[in-house]
Amino acid sequence: MDIERSAGLERAHAHALTWLESLADRPVPPRLGVEEMAARLDPVLNEGPLDVAEVVDELAATCEPGLTAMPGGRFFGFVIGGSHPAALAADWLVSAWDQNAGLRTITPAHSAIEELTESWVVDLLGLPAGSAVGFVTGGTMANFTCLAAGRDEVLRRAGWDVAERGLVGSPGVRVLVGAERHDTIDLALRYLGLGAPEPVAADDQGRIEPAALAAALEAGDGRPTIVCLQAGNVHSGAFDPFDETIAAAHDAGAWVHVDGAFGLFAAASPRRRHLVAGVEQADSWATDAHKTLNVPYDCGLAIVRDRPALRAAMGMHGDYLIHDAAGEPLDKVPEISRRGRAVPVWAVLRALGRQGVADLVDAYCEHASAFAEGIAAIDDATVLNDVVFTQVCAAFGDDDRTRAAVAAMLADGTAWTTGSRWHGRAVLRVSVSNWSTTLDDVATTLDALRRAAGDQAAAH
Repeated sequence: MDIERSAGLERAHAHALTWLESLADRPVPPRLGVEEMAARLDPVLNEGPLDVAEVVDELAATCEPGLTAMPGGRFFGFVIGGSHPAALAADWLVSAWDQNAGLRTITPAHSAIEELTESWVVDLLGLPAGSAVGFVTGGTMANFTCLAAGRDEVLRRAGWDVAERGLVGSPGVRVLVGAERHDTIDLALRYLGLGAPEPVAADDQGRIEPAALAAALEAGDGRPTIVCLQAGNVHSGAFDPFDETIAAAHDAGAWVHVDGAFGLFAAASPRRRHLVAGVEQADSWATDAHKTLNVPYDCGLAIVRDRPALRAAMGMHGDYLIHDAAGEPLDKVPEISRRGRAVPVWAVLRALGRQGVADLVDAYCEHASAFAEGIAAIDDATVLNDVVFTQVCAAFGDDDRTRAAVAAMLADGTAWTTGSRWHGRAVLRVSVSNWSTTLDDVATTLDALRRAAGDQAAAH
């Protein structure tokens, strides 16, 4: 078995290097679709075991044409980042070590790394010292975890114990959100049994309007309240005005949660920190390490100022578990069993250091600005947002031409940019979040955009 294991790992290593080395030149979209990929897979489960190395070879050869070059420097379709080398290598070790990181005492190596990484993240983002960080699967579960703590806490203040009594018969919770919040906020609220939130007006960049929020708070119906703010609008990259909105929410007794899936890391850059001025006054924050920080999937960060509130919402106890008086990692996340997600976060922070993280964030922003400048120079192209962070939204004439340009970009394969709708019109969206993106990647993508826009202009 040791020989098989070594052979399998050697083959996986070779295939991984081949894949990573192909990213610079390969077309970004996959060559085959789902049905074509399904046809390449043997539908019959074999009766007996196969050689491990042969299985790895089969997997790599079969899947290669169905892979999207998401880790490469020309994938701008979604805010998902690419794996930094230090984080990727550390993540391989996480799989090899195979530690269940739910309990503190039985995984001392991971527990020590998680506690140190927790303090690094909180410090790097300028958040209150002592805040708890739960290492969850991604942004959705980070929002879920933080909002669970907020739900239980505001109801506790109203004299209702959710853990003991559930939600039926409770005073309920009122949730105020910006009109342009990310859909995962609504999804997390649905998971939590809180139903649809109440939208508050946002400005033309998607920032919640402080006066509208103040009016909504004033018109409250007596229910406990949560206010959800945003650090980084998915279309414009804009940030809510935190100082004014958080103060108003706290004056009304509300819990304030900030969805900072990619934008929260603006705090790590001295040049961008003004974008999140006042964000540290909130009660909880969600972000994705696999976005701005470029850690492999899956790794989100749920950060809560009130550590006991997070433990009350997420913690569980069983007689069969080995409990540590210092608390357990499982007290901060929805899962009991989980992989050692803190390790790759520690690795990328250790590799980059404080200045390296700032440089990473600044490079994303500079590349986004270069995109905006280049797109604005294309005939009939319009950049629709104020480019303050990593997002660029553009239109190429009317909706039909914009949608055609999006389709032409995917067909070209040079880079991946996606379509969306913003303010009632079709847009092409560029999201910059990969450590390996260069100005050459930006220039190459802009050349492809010029071709796509020119072809559509000629066709119309």
